[in-house]
Amino acid sequence: MSEFLGRVAVVTGAGSGMGRTLALGLARRGARLAVSDVDTEGLAATVGLLEELGAEVRSDRLDVSERESVLRYADAVVEHFGVVNQVYNNAGIAFSGSILESEFKDIERVLDVDYWGVVNGTKAFLPHLIASGDGHVINTSSLYGILALPRQSAYNSAKFAVRGFTESLRLEMLAGGHPVRVTCVHPGGVKTNVANNAGHAGPTKDAAETALYNEKLLRMSPEKAAEIILDGVAKNRARVLVGNDARGLDLMVRVLGSWYQRPMLEVLRRVMPSTKRA
Repeated sequence: MSEFLGRVAVVTGAGSGMGRTLALGLARRGARLAVSDVDTEGLAATVGLLEELGAEVRSDRLDVSERESVLRYADAVVEHFGVVNQVYNNAGIAFSGSILESEFKDIERVLDVDYWGVVNGTKAFLPHLIASGDGHVINTSSLYGILALPRQSAYNSAKFAVRGFTESLRLEMLAGGHPVRVTCVHPGGVKTNVANNAGHAGPTKDAAETALYNEKLLRMSPEKAAEIILDGVAKNRARVLVGNDARGLDLMVRVLGSWYQRPMLEVLRRVMPSTKRA
């Protein structure tokens, strides 16, 4: 509790899913919240839930891919609270499509939000986190930042980049003696709307196949995922693997190296028939 009590925590993508449950979990631990999202209706609902918990909260519409907006936002949050202690760069989008089928703009959009959004949030808040004397950056990568899957080249690229960026940041903070801890989060199959709302290239996905994907692979509740993440933050873990799938597949990749790709493809072909077209 002492890791969060009275601390000012910034959470992006707080309008739904894991961002919302992270904000609620932080509120229950006594944190003060700055929450943001592009979805103003979802964000308003989150704020209502936070206020029911008695949390001190500031909310803003924010597109994390807009660098100047994020820089202004960081200054505004610090002016409002006087300090920032924790930043959860959580906002993200998904996109499915083969490299042949995907447009450049589709790949760029995923990288703008999922990677550059993390960079923007980190860079904007890092001086303030150092100034706090007790900072923590928590960046959301993914299971897709550990292993690659067909038709996920844009998302894989962004999440692998987040992993590398965050691990480098942690080393820099340690080497420089800065009072900022750094955690990279790798969620596995969490039941959020990211998959349902994902863009895609090529033939329209069949609704039954999407339902099958959600049933087979998205098993953990966002509430449970948030609990695991916050426990990892409290313990200052460098990496937080969320779910048995994330832990198991991380182990598989470390044991097999690039050889993981063949058995992984066979598993996917059983779960997702469209993988045969990838």
